[in-house]
Formats: sequence, structure tokens, C-alpha cells
Amino acid sequence: MSTPEKSPQSSSGPAQVLSLGDATAIIVGLIVGAGIFKTPSLVAGFSAGETMMIVWWVAGGLISIVGAMCYAELATAYPSAGGEYHFLGRAFGRQIAFLYGWARLTVIVAGSIALFAFLFGDYFSRVVNLGEHSPALWAGIVVIALTAVNYVGIRAGKATQDVFTVLEVGGLVLIVVAGLFLAPEVPAVAPAVAAEAMKPWHAGAGLAMIFVLFTYGGWNDAAYISAEVRERERNMARALFLSIGLVMLLYVLVNLAYLKGLGYAGMAKSDAVAADLLGRVWGPAGEKLISVMIAIAAITSINGSIIVGARSNYALGRDWPLLSFLGRWDEASGSPRNAMLVQGAIALALVIFGAIGKSGFQGLVEFSAPVFWAFFLLTGVSLFVLRAKEPRAPRPFRVPGYPVVPAIFVLACAYLLYSSLDYHRAHALVGLAVLAVGAVVMLFGNRGKRAVSGTKPG
Repeated sequence: MSTPEKSPQSSSGPAQVLSLGDATAIIVGLIVGAGIFKTPSLVAGFSAGETMMIVWWVAGGLISIVGAMCYAELATAYPSAGGEYHFLGRAFGRQIAFLYGWARLTVIVAGSIALFAFLFGDYFSRVVNLGEHSPALWAGIVVIALTAVNYVGIRAGKATQDVFTVLEVGGLVLIVVAGLFLAPEVPAVAPAVAAEAMKPWHAGAGLAMIFVLFTYGGWNDAAYISAEVRERERNMARALFLSIGLVMLLYVLVNLAYLKGLGYAGMAKSDAVAADLLGRVWGPAGEKLISVMIAIAAITSINGSIIVGARSNYALGRDWPLLSFLGRWDEASGSPRNAMLVQGAIALALVIFGAIGKSGFQGLVEFSAPVFWAFFLLTGVSLFVLRAKEPRAPRPFRVPGYPVVPAIFVLACAYLLYSSLDYHRAHALVGLAVLAVGAVVMLFGNRGKRAVSGTKPG
């Protein structure tokens, strides 16, 4: 039996420098993005009344916790800066791992950075306008600035994440206080509107859950910091459960605040639900305040994506000679600097692409969603595969209720993959084309191959 070759350029690697609080702040920052300021009105429109709207938000948190349990087992059994790339390599081999690493490099993470950069640009332009192309200019500026901060090192990156996560969560608390305690009474709903809302309880459930789970997205990226968390056998699971539980509580409270401050009908028809709520409480000043808050939320999501995305690119570079320049770990900064620069360049290119095509946030979501859910599904399946292939591997955390609990997660991923393909077919084809390019690169990169970290060459 051959043994995995050690990467020649990386005798060093990630150090365990992140505390439980640091890891929790990074995960909360990854989950709580600008989505919570936009999607609640869409979820309300699809739901069969106020009660079911809140039920879908709780259900989204519970599904995320089920997924987090699967990831906690994988991340504590196989801690790696490669995260899902590492899990997929162990379960399915280096070809699937490469395609996933390629997808993260070119579509998933770079696309997330770019789409949140556009969201930052859209809202910060209401505070400081740079002219006709202000949103795109601000989007480019924030990508360059946050890439530079994280290039300095993980300590600068995590400090930035800690600060902006506190500000972001503070913004959500402000919405809760404004909606539940300060907003004026909402006029009674007209009988015709109330009758229209009387739908079967399950009506619109599928569409509602797509937006709910999009808003909860990001917790899975915690796998990429698993190798850098102190006492990871205990703290990785704690950080995942603590962060998702906190976010679920915040999301439910924020939706109750929207509901009380705007009413169900007003919430469902709102194009900017947070701005409408704060506008009712504080007028134009409130609307400007929410623009700053959403910009902060976008910064938090961009920064967290930069931290975890560079680490999957680093893992890809360690295992494929053609991309070896990505696999160099800089000890001085405690980060993979080359991987971070390449990621920033691709994200900046997507910002330019979005600006030229005028597709912005929505187009980039449609571009990345099908690819994301396809590999999310495979990661869920990898838990079953690795239990069978490596039954004696130490597992500090085991998913309770196996195999039923992880099966629920896999089925949820399959449904969301179907939904993203069904609703965004044109952009799904673009994502598939990018994967096809990755397959061609893989053919060249397979020469002089090394094993995916922790796997046998194959």
C-alpha cells in the first residue's frame, strides 16, 4: 500500500489559534448576512399566514442544526483546513475533491464574496454615493480592502470578524427593539386581505424554505477552520450549535419585530422590509441607518468567506502540482496568502462581470446555488461513506440518531438542488460549464499527482 506524499512546500500548516468565542463569532458572521434584511418579506408572501411563517424560520434553524451535527462529526474526525474538500477526497477520491475545490475557487466562494460585495455597494451608495457606477465601485473597493486585511494574517482577519459580528448582531437587536417596542400600532387588516391569507398550512412551503435556508447558509464553512480551533474535539461542535442556536433566536425575534411593526400584509408586500420598519419608527434617518447596518452585514459575510475560502484553495494547491502555488502557507501571517490573492482576483473579476452584465446580486446567486447544493449533497452522503470505509476512525462527536438524522439532511439538500436547477436553469448551465473547464484543468493537473490530504492516491 502506498502512503500519501507530503506536500513539499508546506511542512508548516495551520496553528490552533482560534478560541471557542472566535470560532463562534466567525460562524455567526458567516450565517448572519444581508439576507435577513431582505428575505423575510418573501417568506411572508409564500407562507400561509403568520404562524406558518414563523414555523418555517424555526424549521430552517432545525435543519441547519441537523446539518451542523453531520459537519461536527466530519470536522472533528477529519480536522483539516480543506474542510469539505478533505471530506469528499476521503470518501469519493481525488477527482471529486478536485472538482469541488475548483467549484469553490471559481464559483461558490468567489461568487459569494462578489454578490455580498454588490449588496454592500447597493446600500453603502445610499450613504456615500460615488456617482453613476457607485455600487460596482464600492463592491470592488470592499473586495480589495478585506482581501488586504486578511492578507496581513488570521489575527487581523479574526479581529475584523469579531468587531463586525458584534456590530451586525447589534443591528439585529436594534430591529427587534424598534419593531417590538417602538413602532406605532399597525392599522387593522381589511377583511379581503385577511381572507386572501387563508391558505392551506403547507401552501408555498417549498419556496419559503428556499429563502429561509438561503438566509441560514454559511454555517457549513466552519469546517474550514476546524484545524485552527483550540481543543477542537470539544469546541467545534460547541461553536456550531452555539452559533446556529443564537442565529435562530435572532431570526425568529427579527421576524416577530417585522410582524408587529408592519403587520403581516405590510410585511408580505414590502420590497425593503427592514428599511420600511425603521422608516416607520425614525423616518428618513431610520432608512439611512438600516443602509449602514446592511452594509455592515455584507462586510461580515465577505470577511468570513475570505477567511474560509482561502483555506479550501490552499488544500487544493497542496494536492495538485499544477496549482501548487495555492498550497503555500505563510507562517508569518498564519494564512495561505497566495490562495487569498487568487480568490480576491476571481471575486473582483466576478464583480466586473456583474457590473457589465447588470445582473448584480441576483444573477450571482443564481450562478452559484446549483453548484453549491450539489456538493453540499455529496458532503452529506460522504458521512455514510466514511462510516462504512473507516469504521474504526476516532469520532469525538457522533451524529445522534444515525442514520435517520443525516438522511434528513441529505434529502433536504436534494430538494434544494432540484429547486435551484428548476428555477435558475440558464445560470445553472453557466455553473456546469465552469465545472467542465475544471475537469479539463484536472486532466493536466493529474500528471505527477499527489494524494488528496489524508487519502490514498487513486
